[in-house]
Amino acid sequence: MLRTIRNTSLPLGRIVAGVATALATASLIGPALAQQQSQTETKQISESTGMHHEQLSVYEGIVRHRLEAEATKTLASAKTTVAARAAKVDTSAAKTAIAGLDDYQQLDDSNLRATIDKTKTATAAVVTAAAKKDREIAAAAAAAAARAAALANTPSGAQATARNLASSLHGWGDGEFSCLSNLWQKESGWNYQAYNAGSGATGIPQALPGSKMATAGSDWQSNASTQIKWGLDYIARSYGSPCSAWSHSQSVNWY
Repeated sequence: MLRTIRNTSLPLGRIVAGVATALATASLIGPALAQQQSQTETKQISESTGMHHEQLSVYEGIVRHRLEAEATKTLASAKTTVAARAAKVDTSAAKTAIAGLDDYQQLDDSNLRATIDKTKTATAAVVTAAAKKDREIAAAAAAAAARAAALANTPSGAQATARNLASSLHGWGDGEFSCLSNLWQKESGWNYQAYNAGSGATGIPQALPGSKMATAGSDWQSNASTQIKWGLDYIARSYGSPCSAWSHSQSVNWY
């Protein structure tokens, strides 16, 4: 530095004044440091990639456009997902994430990327929770159906089913049901597994052969309701009513 000063042709006074001016100016340019740093970083990227400043600006614009497009798509999907599942599971975390992404145009690229990812994660959690809830509901329904089927297969359950079906399908009231109750008590004791080894008659209505009941359902061997539907239809076609069938059974010991 001293050698440079000695070798210069400028008077020492001018050099000192220049340095002082430079120091004074430096105190006034603090607000511009961030911009200078950004320009420096841009220059470094330009030198490392071989892209000109103008090219980098275009690239940054493309990245921003893609981020905003992804934000729009993510918002639409998240809102639809949350609306469809809000009644099933807690969606508060997803709604908070969505609210944060709603102002995506105000976010810089880094925060926008993070907010998009947060919204996707929260939305995926809603989907997972709703799917679990659906499985639980389905399992509960299946268990209830199994309990109902088991109850229907008991003698008392079968009689309750028969009373309902006799009324809803054929318009038969309590009088006809009384005859039906007597008839099938005599035939099978209202046992859906009843089997007459001598004749092959099967089930509550003692269908002969039992496979005839397949016309009412493929589960005729294990479902009392299916057997009852077939038996009521058989009585309606063959005798017109349970009391007529019961009268025939009392007369000849079969129906």
